[in-house]
Amino acid sequence: MQQISSTCSQPLHSVAATRQIEQEAAARLPPHTLMQRAGLAVARLALALAPHAQRIWIACGPGNNGGDGFEAALHLHQWGKVVLLTWTGRPDGAAGLPPDARASRERAMAAGVPMATEPPQDFDLCIDALLGIGAALDPGRPGTALMLQWLALMHARAVPRLAVDVPTGLNADTGSTTSQDAMLSIANHPYPTGTNCTFTLSLLTLKPGLFTASGRDCAGQVWFDDLGISPVAAALACARLAGADHAAWPRRAHAAQASHKGNFGDVAVLGGESDAATHMTGAALLAARAALHAGAGRVFVALLGQASLTVDPLQPELMFRSPEALDLTTQVVVCGCGGGEAVKTVIAKVLSRATRAVLDADALNAIAMDTQLQTQLKARHRRGFQTVLTPHPLEAARLLGSPVGAVQADRLAAACELAEQFQCVVALKGSGTVIAAPRQLPAINSTGNALLATAGTGDVLAGMTGACIASGLSALDAACVAVFRHGDLADRWALQRPDQALTASALAQWQPD
Repeated sequence: MQQISSTCSQPLHSVAATRQIEQEAAARLPPHTLMQRAGLAVARLALALAPHAQRIWIACGPGNNGGDGFEAALHLHQWGKVVLLTWTGRPDGAAGLPPDARASRERAMAAGVPMATEPPQDFDLCIDALLGIGAALDPGRPGTALMLQWLALMHARAVPRLAVDVPTGLNADTGSTTSQDAMLSIANHPYPTGTNCTFTLSLLTLKPGLFTASGRDCAGQVWFDDLGISPVAAALACARLAGADHAAWPRRAHAAQASHKGNFGDVAVLGGESDAATHMTGAALLAARAALHAGAGRVFVALLGQASLTVDPLQPELMFRSPEALDLTTQVVVCGCGGGEAVKTVIAKVLSRATRAVLDADALNAIAMDTQLQTQLKARHRRGFQTVLTPHPLEAARLLGSPVGAVQADRLAAACELAEQFQCVVALKGSGTVIAAPRQLPAINSTGNALLATAGTGDVLAGMTGACIASGLSALDAACVAVFRHGDLADRWALQRPDQALTASALAQWQPD
């Protein structure tokens, strides 16, 4: 059993792949083995997370997830804990349980584990074994209202809460909780309450939905137990959780006498429109500062519109040029940050001439509204050009011509669709940023927190990505590295400066201890 962190990358498996792995493993083992292992793993983690808990409430559902809960109850009861089981029941009674779950229920009852129809008034730890990877909270199904009542009670208490495999109602493939959110609002209780006492033990495989969309908040701290089925078939993975081992930050060699600024690449930031009513110069400056502090040898800034700024007094190393003076064939072009309407005057030239480009914000909006620009974007791959798109969900929705809700409902699929449609690397920003490239296994980033939900942090990411490409990394590697580092800085800030807000300006240049 291991706690999942941002240190090591991990394969992620869909529900379908998990089912296949489970069936193949079960065929090689004596009956009931996997559920017994799962229940024991849950019980052990419960003791580790709350060693002093005396009263443990385990809420079991109508399927195999409930069976894991029954099995865990047996062990905790035998170890001297006061365990109280509640079971939702089934329309067809206990006889209708899946065979393994029925056997675990019978074992728990035979051992004297008490079962009640109502949750306890007092408990030190609660275990959510209601629904697993194959089930959703369905308001039309018997027992759902009872589950909602129990979930609301679990979330209302400031005690550790451990979910078996996935939190009830979370889509294990997508991280979506749309229907659950609606029903829990009927129960008049917010979901989730935070990650300080929220835990999930993922069994047999790690599921992508735990790490993106609503999954990160719902799952809290994720633990993993492969139930002795190791190694799990990597060929069946649908994605990977990107860790530090696959996100090494480019480092400069120490051969200072043989090095000069030209060795570390040029980044040109094209954006920051100013006109009579709007001034967005700051977005371009944030991207440029981030590129400089991320290691680019030289950073050029080409402002659009009526901008008159010729020097950044806080970062005089930045070199200002007119858009016409940029050498798009040799520089990594970061285009769109604060570009406004003026970006439409330069984006076609960027798409046709820039051999390496990071497209963000208004550049993406301009492409979404112009089919000719979309054709140019698709053609870049055939010409051997490298392109990274860094959309937030709304920008991704515009590019795909779909509602933003559809993007958020399946972020992994949306990022992969964008990458295939435009034949480029896509970093779909948000909780659990998804990085996708054509015909490549997508990655879900393992770093970052709510501190990044502030204006300008996306511009910083675009600049960092440009610097990584300038250092010699491929577009895919650059996106993975920059996204990981971007989130890691926010995580370190939260640890080292817990009482301070993180601004985009600080993020662009902060070097943690």
